[in-house]
Amino acid sequence: MERVLSGMQPSGYLHLGNLMGALRNWVRLQDRYDCFYFIADWHALTTNYTEPSVIKEYSRDLLLNFLAAGLDPRRCTIFVQSRVLEHAELHILLSMITPLGWLERVPTYKEKKEEIRDRDIGTYGFLGYPVLQSADILIYRARYVPVGIDQLPHLEITREIARRFNHLYKAEVLPEPEPLLTEFPKVTGVDGRKMSKSYDNCIYLNDPPEMVERKILTMVTDTQRKRRSDPGDPERSPVFQLHKVFSSEEEISEVAEGCRTAGIGCIDCKRILIKNVFAVLEPIWTKRKELSERPALVGEILEQGVQKATAAARETMAVVREVLGMY
Repeated sequence: MERVLSGMQPSGYLHLGNLMGALRNWVRLQDRYDCFYFIADWHALTTNYTEPSVIKEYSRDLLLNFLAAGLDPRRCTIFVQSRVLEHAELHILLSMITPLGWLERVPTYKEKKEEIRDRDIGTYGFLGYPVLQSADILIYRARYVPVGIDQLPHLEITREIARRFNHLYKAEVLPEPEPLLTEFPKVTGVDGRKMSKSYDNCIYLNDPPEMVERKILTMVTDTQRKRRSDPGDPERSPVFQLHKVFSSEEEISEVAEGCRTAGIGCIDCKRILIKNVFAVLEPIWTKRKELSERPALVGEILEQGVQKATAAARETMAVVREVLGMY
């Protein structure tokens, strides 16, 4: 089977946007590919280096959610980035050949510097993030990386680094990974913006049911609909945007028509959404609880994943060292 590689940063608790945007796709892919999924804890240090202790907690939560959402250790490899030291070794070697200009033109470099104002991210680690990301992918010689179309520039730098390495050392050691283009649904946060930890507008997978219900019930809908009898525009409502992700086509049509004609109240609209969000979250809550009560099993799953990932990474590094001829 061809190999797929992807990872998530433990920069906070996992939310519905992460679940619907990436994790559900990972679950589908594990039946078709040799999937390697990792917790990118070193990457979390690029923006959260002042509080490294919280990364361990977020990593543990991420692992529980990986398993609760349907990643099966019998069908994929799950591991923590920092447990496979070969990532760091390849990162150092690739950083020696990566032109500075390549890093400075990565789209998210300037975007993140503008977005993150509450901490200093003018560091080598933040600038060199794409090189570490390239090492993560290339160490496993992955054929595919699942991305949305807006993420293609991030993968292209990995392809460029692999191409440059192979050209410099005259050996096709690091295959250029291909994008596995995926349509990621945009999940709206409780304030109407894109759901994001940095906006503090998330519904988290570890939120208890009463908190999920409260977050949805307090969401703003169409501000022009001041009374129950006022017709509204569903497209102006963040609640309706969530219906598009979590509700059936029939329910979406009924809610839209009810909003336009004042045939349904905003609370009724939210109750339908709550029911459908609960349908997604309840199996995850149940599985999380089971796993939380079996920490030894979770630890064993992680250890097995680390061992498998380490074996694959060592194979690549043996070839890289031989090509460099300096070890």
